[in-house]
Amino acid sequence: MTESAVVYTDPGVTDGPLVTVSFQKNSQRKLKFLEGEPKALGIAQIGLVVFHNSCVASLVGDRTGLATPCFITSVFVFIAGSVAIAAKNLHLPTIRACLGLEIVATLASVINLIFTFVLMVHPLTFGRSCYYAEKEAKQSCLKIEEAHSVLFAELIIVQLVLLAISVTLACYAGKVVNCCCPPPKVPVIMLQAPPAAQTDPQ
Repeated sequence: MTESAVVYTDPGVTDGPLVTVSFQKNSQRKLKFLEGEPKALGIAQIGLVVFHNSCVASLVGDRTGLATPCFITSVFVFIAGSVAIAAKNLHLPTIRACLGLEIVATLASVINLIFTFVLMVHPLTFGRSCYYAEKEAKQSCLKIEEAHSVLFAELIIVQLVLLAISVTLACYAGKVVNCCCPPPKVPVIMLQAPPAAQTDPQ
């Protein structure tokens, strides 16, 4: 809904039109960023990315090379969450930085989502395939693989949540920055009442 301001001028002034409409920049548009709860979502980003990386590191064990892409891209998500928290003060350059980093975090979340899925189906993630396990140990191996698959499925859900958070923060920051369109202006309506009719004294 378009916001407007009404200004009443001195009734004694008759010069100029009775109604004047002008457009001014909306100084309150930065408050729209707070509607996205940047502090809460930024904290959620940091917490989820730490949880995701700690789980992946514990699952791959000494084969951390398999999860290196996840660790690298998660750094950008962590930084984006920190900047989102800092952007709560509505400093425009910080909000612009938040927009850029959340776009990067969106791409990083997509990459992490792909690599998490790859780690879930990669046989080397669990050391070796249960196909080569001894007969008496094969049943236990299959149960372990099933448990790992369930956990990786949860990590995929975590990445989907991180992706949604990044897109949400980027959208709210984009409303303030207006990188694709000029900032909206608020119409200001000035009303000038006509002077009261005067009668000649008898």
